[in-house]
Amino acid sequence: MAETTVEQVEVNGIKVPMIFEQDPRLPIVSMQLVFRQSGSIEDGADAGLAKVTASMLGEGTQKRGAVGFAEALDARAIHLSVHAGIETMVFEMESLKEEFGEAVDLLEELLTTPNLSKEALQKVKTTSVGALSRKESDFDYVADRELKAALFAGTPLATPASGTVESVKAMELEQIKSFVKNHLQTSRAIVVIGGDISKADAADAARRLLGHLPKGSLESLGFYPASAAAKTELLKRKTEQAYIYFGAPFEMKVGDPENYISRVAMFILGSGGFGSRMMEEIRVKRGLAYSAYCRANIARSNSYFFGYLQTKIASQNEAVETVREVIKTFIEKGVTQEELDQAKRFLLGSEPLHVETLSQRLSRTFLEYYKGEGIGASTRELAQIETLDLATLNAFIKKHGEIEKLTFAIVTEE
Repeated sequence: MAETTVEQVEVNGIKVPMIFEQDPRLPIVSMQLVFRQSGSIEDGADAGLAKVTASMLGEGTQKRGAVGFAEALDARAIHLSVHAGIETMVFEMESLKEEFGEAVDLLEELLTTPNLSKEALQKVKTTSVGALSRKESDFDYVADRELKAALFAGTPLATPASGTVESVKAMELEQIKSFVKNHLQTSRAIVVIGGDISKADAADAARRLLGHLPKGSLESLGFYPASAAAKTELLKRKTEQAYIYFGAPFEMKVGDPENYISRVAMFILGSGGFGSRMMEEIRVKRGLAYSAYCRANIARSNSYFFGYLQTKIASQNEAVETVREVIKTFIEKGVTQEELDQAKRFLLGSEPLHVETLSQRLSRTFLEYYKGEGIGASTRELAQIETLDLATLNAFIKKHGEIEKLTFAIVTEE
Protein backbone atom coordinates (compact mmCIF):
# COMPACT_ATOMS: atom_id res chain seq x y z
CA MET A 1 0.00 0.00 0.00
CA ALA A 2 1.42 3.37 -1.06
CA GLU A 3 1.86 6.17 1.42
CA THR A 4 -0.48 9.15 1.31
CA THR A 5 1.66 12.24 0.64
CA VAL A 6 1.27 16.00 0.34
CA GLU A 7 2.61 17.46 -2.90
CA GLN A 8 2.66 20.99 -4.31
CA VAL A 9 1.10 21.72 -7.71
CA GLU A 10 1.83 25.11 -9.26
CA VAL A 11 -1.23 26.71 -10.85
CA ASN A 12 -0.90 30.21 -12.31
CA GLY A 13 1.97 30.99 -9.98
CA ILE A 14 0.23 29.63 -6.86
CA LYS A 15 1.45 26.50 -5.09
CA VAL A 16 -1.64 24.42 -4.41
CA PRO A 17 -1.40 21.55 -1.88
CA MET A 18 -2.28 18.14 -3.33
CA ILE A 19 -2.91 15.18 -1.04
CA PHE A 20 -2.22 12.07 -3.11
CA GLU A 21 -2.17 8.30 -2.83
CA GLN A 22 -1.74 5.85 -5.69
CA ASP A 23 -3.78 2.69 -5.12
CA PRO A 24 -4.12 0.45 -8.21
CA ARG A 25 -6.00 -2.36 -6.44
CA LEU A 26 -9.31 -1.11 -7.87
CA PRO A 27 -9.74 0.72 -11.22
CA ILE A 28 -11.24 3.78 -9.50
CA VAL A 29 -10.13 7.41 -9.10
CA SER A 30 -11.43 9.65 -6.31
CA MET A 31 -10.92 13.42 -6.35
CA GLN A 32 -11.94 16.35 -4.17
CA LEU A 33 -11.44 20.06 -4.66
CA VAL A 34 -11.62 21.64 -1.21
CA PHE A 35 -11.95 25.42 -0.96
CA ARG A 36 -10.91 26.85 2.40
CA GLN A 37 -12.78 29.71 4.10
CA SER A 38 -15.72 28.99 1.79
CA GLY A 39 -18.32 27.40 4.05
CA SER A 40 -21.18 28.79 6.12
CA ILE A 41 -18.74 30.75 8.30
CA GLU A 42 -18.59 33.10 5.28
CA ASP A 43 -22.37 33.65 5.08
CA GLY A 44 -22.23 37.05 6.76
CA ALA A 45 -25.71 38.52 7.09
CA ASP A 46 -27.11 36.02 4.57
CA ALA A 47 -27.69 32.86 6.63
CA GLY A 48 -27.52 29.75 4.44
CA LEU A 49 -25.70 31.42 1.53
CA ALA A 50 -22.89 28.85 1.29
CA LYS A 51 -25.33 25.92 1.46
CA VAL A 52 -27.62 27.45 -1.18
CA THR A 53 -24.60 28.18 -3.39
CA ALA A 54 -23.48 24.55 -3.10
CA SER A 55 -26.99 23.44 -4.06
CA MET A 56 -26.90 25.80 -7.05
CA LEU A 57 -23.62 24.19 -8.15
CA GLY A 58 -25.50 20.90 -8.12
CA GLU A 59 -27.87 22.20 -10.78
CA GLY A 60 -25.64 21.35 -13.73
CA THR A 61 -24.19 23.68 -16.36
CA GLN A 62 -25.41 26.38 -18.71
CA LYS A 63 -25.01 24.06 -21.69
CA ARG A 64 -26.76 20.97 -20.29
CA GLY A 65 -28.94 22.18 -17.45
CA ALA A 66 -29.58 20.07 -14.36
CA VAL A 67 -31.18 17.09 -16.12
CA GLY A 68 -28.73 16.94 -19.02
CA PHE A 69 -25.73 17.20 -16.70
CA ALA A 70 -27.08 14.47 -14.43
CA GLU A 71 -27.67 12.23 -17.45
CA ALA A 72 -24.11 12.79 -18.68
CA LEU A 73 -22.80 11.72 -15.25
CA ASP A 74 -25.10 8.70 -15.01
CA ALA A 75 -24.20 7.49 -18.50
CA ARG A 76 -20.60 6.95 -17.37
CA ALA A 77 -21.30 6.07 -13.70
CA ILE A 78 -19.54 9.25 -12.51
CA HIS A 79 -20.38 10.55 -9.05
CA LEU A 80 -20.09 14.34 -8.71
CA SER A 81 -21.47 16.41 -5.84
CA VAL A 82 -20.91 19.75 -4.14
CA HIS A 83 -21.44 20.43 -0.45
CA ALA A 84 -20.62 23.21 1.99
CA GLY A 85 -19.52 22.68 5.58
CA ILE A 86 -18.79 25.25 8.28
CA GLU A 87 -15.33 26.16 6.99
CA THR A 88 -15.05 24.66 3.49
CA MET A 89 -16.85 24.01 0.22
CA VAL A 90 -16.05 20.68 -1.45
CA PHE A 91 -16.44 19.33 -4.98
CA GLU A 92 -16.36 15.54 -4.71
CA MET A 93 -15.90 13.30 -7.75
CA GLU A 94 -15.37 9.57 -8.26
CA SER A 95 -15.24 7.50 -11.44
CA LEU A 96 -13.84 4.39 -13.00
CA LYS A 97 -10.27 4.89 -14.19
CA GLU A 98 -11.33 4.64 -17.83
CA GLU A 99 -13.92 7.42 -17.34
CA PHE A 100 -11.71 9.80 -15.37
CA GLY A 101 -10.95 11.94 -18.43
CA GLU A 102 -14.66 12.45 -19.05
CA ALA A 103 -15.19 13.12 -15.33
CA VAL A 104 -12.58 15.90 -15.43
CA ASP A 105 -14.26 17.32 -18.56
CA LEU A 106 -17.60 17.50 -16.78
CA LEU A 107 -16.15 19.00 -13.61
CA GLU A 108 -14.30 21.57 -15.72
CA GLU A 109 -17.59 22.44 -17.42
CA LEU A 110 -19.27 22.86 -14.03
CA LEU A 111 -16.51 25.10 -12.67
CA THR A 112 -16.41 27.34 -15.74
CA THR A 113 -20.10 27.55 -16.73
CA PRO A 114 -22.33 26.61 -13.77
CA ASN A 115 -26.07 26.87 -14.24
CA LEU A 116 -26.51 30.03 -12.17
CA SER A 117 -29.88 30.90 -13.64
CA LYS A 118 -33.02 32.41 -12.11
CA GLU A 119 -34.86 29.17 -12.81
CA ALA A 120 -32.24 27.09 -11.00
CA LEU A 121 -32.26 29.48 -8.04
CA GLN A 122 -36.04 29.30 -7.75
CA LYS A 123 -35.88 25.50 -7.76
CA VAL A 124 -33.16 25.46 -5.07
CA LYS A 125 -35.00 28.01 -2.93
CA THR A 126 -38.23 26.02 -3.11
CA THR A 127 -36.44 22.80 -2.13
CA SER A 128 -34.46 24.50 0.66
CA VAL A 129 -37.48 26.29 2.12
CA GLY A 130 -39.41 23.01 2.13
CA ALA A 131 -36.58 21.23 3.92
CA LEU A 132 -36.25 24.04 6.49
CA SER A 133 -40.00 24.01 7.14
CA ARG A 134 -39.89 20.26 7.77
CA LYS A 135 -36.93 20.69 10.12
CA GLU A 136 -39.10 22.74 12.48
CA SER A 137 -40.73 19.46 13.53
CA ASP A 138 -37.32 17.78 13.95
CA PHE A 139 -36.76 18.67 17.59
CA ASP A 140 -33.17 17.40 17.61
CA TYR A 141 -32.42 19.98 14.89
CA VAL A 142 -34.32 22.70 16.77
CA ALA A 143 -32.50 22.06 20.05
CA ASP A 144 -29.09 21.83 18.38
CA ARG A 145 -29.72 25.06 16.46
CA GLU A 146 -30.72 26.85 19.66
CA LEU A 147 -27.67 25.53 21.52
CA LYS A 148 -25.28 26.87 18.86
CA ALA A 149 -27.11 30.20 18.83
CA ALA A 150 -26.60 30.48 22.60
CA LEU A 151 -22.99 29.23 22.69
CA PHE A 152 -21.81 31.39 19.79
CA ALA A 153 -24.04 34.46 20.07
CA GLY A 154 -22.69 37.40 18.08
CA THR A 155 -20.43 35.24 15.87
CA PRO A 156 -20.84 33.68 12.40
CA LEU A 157 -21.43 30.31 14.09
CA ALA A 158 -24.64 31.48 15.78
CA THR A 159 -26.73 31.47 12.62
CA PRO A 160 -27.97 28.14 11.21
CA ALA A 161 -25.76 26.85 8.38
CA SER A 162 -28.82 25.93 6.32
CA GLY A 163 -30.25 29.41 6.81
CA THR A 164 -33.83 30.26 7.75
CA VAL A 165 -36.98 30.25 5.66
CA GLU A 166 -36.81 34.05 5.55
CA SER A 167 -33.10 34.28 4.64
CA VAL A 168 -33.38 31.70 1.86
CA LYS A 169 -36.49 33.27 0.38
CA ALA A 170 -34.71 36.64 0.27
CA MET A 171 -31.63 35.40 -1.65
CA GLU A 172 -30.91 36.91 -5.06
CA LEU A 173 -28.92 35.49 -7.95
CA GLU A 174 -26.23 38.17 -7.64
CA GLN A 175 -25.46 36.98 -4.09
CA ILE A 176 -24.82 33.47 -5.40
CA LYS A 177 -22.64 34.69 -8.25
CA SER A 178 -20.65 36.90 -5.89
CA PHE A 179 -20.09 34.02 -3.44
CA VAL A 180 -18.82 31.80 -6.26
CA LYS A 181 -16.48 34.50 -7.58
CA ASN A 182 -15.09 35.36 -4.15
CA HIS A 183 -14.62 31.82 -2.86
CA LEU A 184 -13.90 29.42 -5.72
CA GLN A 185 -10.33 30.67 -6.05
CA THR A 186 -7.02 28.94 -6.69
CA SER A 187 -5.43 30.36 -3.54
CA ARG A 188 -8.10 28.73 -1.37
CA ALA A 189 -7.88 25.29 -2.98
CA ILE A 190 -6.58 21.98 -1.67
CA VAL A 191 -6.69 18.98 -4.02
CA VAL A 192 -7.32 15.52 -2.57
CA ILE A 193 -6.89 12.75 -5.13
CA GLY A 194 -6.08 9.06 -5.17
CA GLY A 195 -6.73 5.66 -6.69
CA ASP A 196 -5.56 4.06 -9.90
CA ILE A 197 -3.82 7.16 -11.23
CA SER A 198 -0.23 8.37 -11.44
CA LYS A 199 1.00 11.41 -9.55
CA ALA A 200 1.73 13.19 -12.84
CA ASP A 201 -1.79 12.61 -14.18
CA ALA A 202 -3.29 13.73 -10.87
CA ALA A 203 -1.27 16.96 -10.98
CA ASP A 204 -2.30 17.56 -14.62
CA ALA A 205 -5.98 17.20 -13.69
CA ALA A 206 -5.55 19.61 -10.77
CA ARG A 207 -3.82 22.22 -12.95
CA ARG A 208 -6.47 21.93 -15.63
CA LEU A 209 -9.40 22.35 -13.25
CA LEU A 210 -7.96 25.10 -11.06
CA GLY A 211 -6.34 27.00 -13.92
CA HIS A 212 -9.72 28.46 -14.89
CA LEU A 213 -10.34 30.03 -11.50
CA PRO A 214 -9.29 33.49 -10.30
CA LYS A 215 -6.19 33.52 -8.12
CA GLY A 216 -7.89 35.33 -5.24
CA SER A 217 -6.39 35.35 -1.76
CA LEU A 218 -6.63 33.18 1.33
CA GLU A 219 -7.93 35.24 4.22
CA SER A 220 -7.31 34.31 7.84
CA LEU A 221 -9.96 32.16 9.49
CA GLY A 222 -11.37 33.61 12.68
CA PHE A 223 -11.59 31.65 15.92
CA TYR A 224 -14.75 31.83 18.01
CA PRO A 225 -14.70 30.43 21.57
CA ALA A 226 -17.93 29.14 23.10
CA SER A 227 -19.73 31.18 25.72
CA ALA A 228 -19.31 30.42 29.43
CA ALA A 229 -22.63 32.14 30.27
CA ALA A 230 -24.15 28.82 31.41
CA LYS A 231 -27.77 29.62 30.64
CA THR A 232 -30.81 27.49 29.86
CA GLU A 233 -33.06 28.04 26.85
CA LEU A 234 -36.47 26.34 26.90
CA LEU A 235 -38.32 25.90 23.60
CA LYS A 236 -41.96 24.93 23.98
CA ARG A 237 -43.33 22.54 21.37
CA LYS A 238 -46.02 19.89 21.06
CA THR A 239 -43.91 16.94 22.18
CA GLU A 240 -44.05 13.99 24.55
CA GLN A 241 -40.25 13.86 24.94
CA ALA A 242 -37.72 16.38 26.19
CA TYR A 243 -34.84 16.94 23.78
CA ILE A 244 -31.88 18.06 25.89
CA TYR A 245 -28.79 19.53 24.20
CA PHE A 246 -25.95 20.95 26.26
CA GLY A 247 -22.61 22.61 25.62
CA ALA A 248 -19.79 24.52 27.26
CA PRO A 249 -16.41 26.06 26.42
CA PHE A 250 -13.48 23.72 25.88
CA GLU A 251 -10.17 25.52 26.04
CA MET A 252 -8.20 23.67 23.38
CA LYS A 253 -7.29 24.37 19.76
CA VAL A 254 -6.16 22.26 16.83
CA GLY A 255 -2.52 21.35 17.18
CA ASP A 256 -2.61 21.41 20.99
CA PRO A 257 0.01 18.90 22.23
CA GLU A 258 -2.56 17.52 24.70
CA ASN A 259 -5.16 16.66 22.06
CA TYR A 260 -4.47 12.96 22.50
CA ILE A 261 -5.33 13.22 26.21
CA SER A 262 -8.56 14.99 25.32
CA ARG A 263 -9.49 12.10 23.03
CA VAL A 264 -9.10 9.58 25.87
CA ALA A 265 -10.88 11.78 28.42
CA MET A 266 -13.89 12.36 26.17
CA PHE A 267 -14.11 8.68 25.29
CA ILE A 268 -14.42 7.83 28.98
CA LEU A 269 -16.83 10.67 29.75
CA GLY A 270 -19.31 10.29 26.94
CA SER A 271 -18.19 9.46 23.40
CA GLY A 272 -17.43 5.79 24.07
CA GLY A 273 -21.01 4.53 24.07
CA PHE A 274 -21.80 1.78 26.57
CA GLY A 275 -19.29 1.93 29.39
CA SER A 276 -18.89 5.70 29.20
CA ARG A 277 -19.78 7.67 32.33
CA MET A 278 -22.68 9.53 30.73
CA MET A 279 -24.31 6.37 29.34
CA GLU A 280 -23.79 4.40 32.55
CA GLU A 281 -25.35 7.03 34.80
CA ILE A 282 -28.19 8.16 32.55
CA ARG A 283 -29.27 4.91 30.90
CA VAL A 284 -27.93 1.95 32.83
CA LYS A 285 -28.28 3.17 36.43
CA ARG A 286 -31.25 5.54 36.17
CA GLY A 287 -33.08 4.55 32.99
CA LEU A 288 -33.59 8.17 32.00
CA ALA A 289 -32.79 7.79 28.30
CA TYR A 290 -32.07 5.21 25.63
CA SER A 291 -28.73 6.87 24.94
CA ALA A 292 -26.68 9.81 26.15
CA TYR A 293 -23.62 11.19 24.45
CA CYS A 294 -21.04 13.95 24.82
CA ARG A 295 -17.76 14.87 23.17
CA ALA A 296 -15.42 17.74 22.36
CA ASN A 297 -15.41 19.44 18.98
CA ILE A 298 -12.01 20.95 18.17
CA ALA A 299 -11.94 22.74 14.82
CA ARG A 300 -9.89 25.55 13.34
CA SER A 301 -12.69 28.09 13.83
CA ASN A 302 -14.11 26.92 17.15
CA SER A 303 -13.74 24.60 20.09
CA TYR A 304 -16.48 23.46 22.44
CA PHE A 305 -17.85 20.60 24.52
CA PHE A 306 -21.36 19.34 23.76
CA GLY A 307 -23.78 16.48 24.24
CA TYR A 308 -27.40 15.44 24.03
CA LEU A 309 -30.08 13.01 25.16
CA GLN A 310 -33.84 12.49 25.00
CA THR A 311 -35.97 11.70 28.01
CA LYS A 312 -39.57 11.76 29.24
CA ILE A 313 -40.99 15.17 30.09
CA ALA A 314 -41.37 14.04 33.69
CA SER A 315 -37.67 13.13 33.85
CA GLN A 316 -36.37 16.33 32.25
CA ASN A 317 -35.13 18.06 35.40
CA GLU A 318 -33.59 14.88 36.80
CA ALA A 319 -31.76 14.28 33.52
CA VAL A 320 -30.35 17.83 33.48
CA GLU A 321 -29.13 17.50 37.07
CA THR A 322 -27.62 14.09 36.30
CA VAL A 323 -25.64 15.57 33.40
CA ARG A 324 -24.32 18.31 35.70
CA GLU A 325 -23.47 15.74 38.40
CA VAL A 326 -21.66 13.37 36.03
CA ILE A 327 -19.48 16.17 34.66
CA LYS A 328 -18.79 17.65 38.10
CA THR A 329 -17.71 14.26 39.48
CA PHE A 330 -15.59 13.64 36.38
CA ILE A 331 -13.70 16.92 36.87
CA GLU A 332 -13.26 16.56 40.62
CA LYS A 333 -12.39 12.86 40.92
CA GLY A 334 -11.03 11.93 37.51
CA VAL A 335 -11.10 8.37 36.18
CA THR A 336 -9.88 4.95 37.27
CA GLN A 337 -7.05 2.82 35.91
CA GLU A 338 -9.64 0.34 34.66
CA GLU A 339 -11.40 3.06 32.64
CA LEU A 340 -8.10 4.21 31.16
CA ASP A 341 -7.12 0.65 30.22
CA GLN A 342 -10.52 0.03 28.60
CA ALA A 343 -10.28 3.27 26.60
CA LYS A 344 -6.78 2.38 25.40
CA ARG A 345 -7.87 -1.07 24.28
CA PHE A 346 -10.70 0.31 22.21
CA LEU A 347 -8.90 3.32 20.70
CA LEU A 348 -5.80 1.34 19.78
CA GLY A 349 -7.68 -1.79 18.75
CA SER A 350 -10.11 0.01 16.43
CA GLU A 351 -7.38 1.90 14.57
CA PRO A 352 -7.15 -0.54 11.59
CA LEU A 353 -10.86 0.13 10.89
CA HIS A 354 -10.09 3.81 10.31
CA VAL A 355 -7.58 3.28 7.50
CA GLU A 356 -9.15 0.40 5.58
CA THR A 357 -10.23 2.37 2.52
CA LEU A 358 -8.54 4.84 0.21
CA SER A 359 -11.15 7.44 1.12
CA GLN A 360 -10.41 7.06 4.83
CA ARG A 361 -6.66 7.43 4.31
CA LEU A 362 -7.02 10.47 2.06
CA SER A 363 -9.45 12.10 4.50
CA ARG A 364 -7.13 11.49 7.44
CA THR A 365 -4.12 13.01 5.68
CA PHE A 366 -6.22 15.94 4.50
CA LEU A 367 -7.34 16.69 8.06
CA GLU A 368 -3.79 16.42 9.38
CA TYR A 369 -2.70 18.94 6.76
CA TYR A 370 -5.73 21.20 7.08
CA LYS A 371 -5.43 21.40 10.87
CA GLY A 372 -1.69 22.06 10.66
CA GLU A 373 -0.84 19.03 12.80
CA GLY A 374 1.74 17.57 10.43
CA ILE A 375 1.46 14.44 8.31
CA GLY A 376 1.46 11.30 10.44
CA ALA A 377 -0.06 13.09 13.44
CA SER A 378 -2.69 10.37 13.89
CA THR A 379 -0.04 7.66 14.16
CA ARG A 380 1.99 9.72 16.62
CA GLU A 381 -1.15 10.33 18.68
CA LEU A 382 -1.78 6.59 19.02
CA ALA A 383 1.74 6.10 20.35
CA GLN A 384 1.09 8.82 22.93
CA ILE A 385 -2.22 7.24 23.94
CA GLU A 386 -0.47 3.90 24.44
CA THR A 387 1.92 5.41 26.99
CA LEU A 388 -0.58 7.73 28.70
CA ASP A 389 -0.59 7.23 32.48
CA LEU A 390 -3.42 7.78 34.94
CA ALA A 391 -1.85 10.73 36.78
CA THR A 392 -1.34 12.67 33.54
CA LEU A 393 -4.90 11.97 32.39
CA ASN A 394 -6.47 13.02 35.69
CA ALA A 395 -4.36 16.18 35.87
CA PHE A 396 -5.63 17.10 32.40
CA ILE A 397 -9.25 16.44 33.39
CA LYS A 398 -8.98 18.53 36.56
CA LYS A 399 -7.70 21.61 34.72
CA HIS A 400 -10.62 21.60 32.25
CA GLY A 401 -13.33 22.60 34.69
CA GLU A 402 -14.70 25.00 32.06
CA ILE A 403 -16.88 22.15 30.74
CA GLU A 404 -18.98 22.54 33.90
CA LYS A 405 -20.17 25.95 32.61
CA LEU A 406 -23.06 24.27 30.82
CA THR A 407 -25.58 25.96 28.57
CA PHE A 408 -28.72 23.92 27.89
CA ALA A 409 -31.16 24.12 24.99
CA ILE A 410 -34.24 22.03 25.74
CA VAL A 411 -37.28 21.35 23.58
CA THR A 412 -40.08 20.47 25.95
CA GLU A 413 -43.87 20.39 26.19
CA GLU A 414 -45.95 23.52 25.68
